[in-house]
Amino acid sequence: MTVSLAASLAHLLLGSELGPSGSAARNRCSFEGISWEPRQEGVLEVGIREFEATALRLASGALVLEIGRVAVHQLAGQVRTEAGIPRLSAAQAVEAELSGVTLQGPLVMPPHLLAMWEALREAGRAASSAGAAPALPIAANAWCLGPLGEAEGTIRGQITDAHLLFDAEVTVPIRQGQVDFNDATVEHVGPDSRMGVSRLGLYVDAPNGRSYLYQFASAPLAGVEFERRGALLSPWVSERGKLHLQDFAEAMLRQGVDGGSQGLTQQARLLLGRTALSGKVQLGDGRMAVPGMQAHMEGSGQGANAVGLRSEALDDGLTVEMASLSVRDAAATWRDLRLSCDTITARLKLQILIDEGARMRFVLHIEDCKIAGPRLGLHRPESA
Repeated sequence: MTVSLAASLAHLLLGSELGPSGSAARNRCSFEGISWEPRQEGVLEVGIREFEATALRLASGALVLEIGRVAVHQLAGQVRTEAGIPRLSAAQAVEAELSGVTLQGPLVMPPHLLAMWEALREAGRAASSAGAAPALPIAANAWCLGPLGEAEGTIRGQITDAHLLFDAEVTVPIRQGQVDFNDATVEHVGPDSRMGVSRLGLYVDAPNGRSYLYQFASAPLAGVEFERRGALLSPWVSERGKLHLQDFAEAMLRQGVDGGSQGLTQQARLLLGRTALSGKVQLGDGRMAVPGMQAHMEGSGQGANAVGLRSEALDDGLTVEMASLSVRDAAATWRDLRLSCDTITARLKLQILIDEGARMRFVLHIEDCKIAGPRLGLHRPESA
């Protein structure tokens, strides 16, 4: 199949452009068992028994998608011609397989999320001035991190030359979706320190006093059980507090953040450059949703959806790996298209990289991906 035809197909499907071929082996496509039949004016039904493409490179702005191989089985679709331009308006297949997939680009907040968070802030400010609780826009309800509610694992950090804490080893267990700071440890030379959460934020109590790592913009915050002291006016902390990860993370996302360092104290930002991170967290089953995308994670009992974390220094970046992603009923909207499927299984590796100018970019690798029942159609908002 010619590169020009592949370019037309890419534009038809994604509104993207194929990158330069670079060699005869790039952007190769093949079709088997093609059929088509006119149905009504401007509509053509197309069937393809087997579609395969290798060494694809597509670009949309700063985003670059490279696909080593994609195979689609039993594809059926409708092509509509509008204003003389053919466009794929609906499609479905029995299964799709992908390998050698890399998506990379700058890590910036999508405009619709920025708009949503700005609306949230405005609603909050207006409600505060009126003395009432803010009424959240419907978009805020799109956040759902159900798998965090049953998460199990341990996060470990090694801090080198941690100033007030000296060299330190931090261990934070996660049990049944909760972080209980009574079980968290901060070990270093001399008396150990303790972590906790108060109405002001996340802190470390070191021998020379309390230091805050992250300060809350307001309190109380959903998903947080604050520290408690033993007796009236007692200086001693009897309970260090807890974080309920699902409620806490959803609340933080709904509040919105202006940047990756909001809430971090100056000391915490300095520590990031000296902190190596590692850990493994087994996510539970449940609904996972962000604006424009949702899915239901499943298979935790068989070890699916376990997340590995590692970083040599957090101010350089972070690597997140999933050896066995397993979701069902996935759906996403992009521009005026809606993509959905029955199930997805894959291996994922996400790298978040930070350059010297503190600019962030991401690289997502996908291998052994199988998608059952992929479907594509036009997306029409409910208000339309």
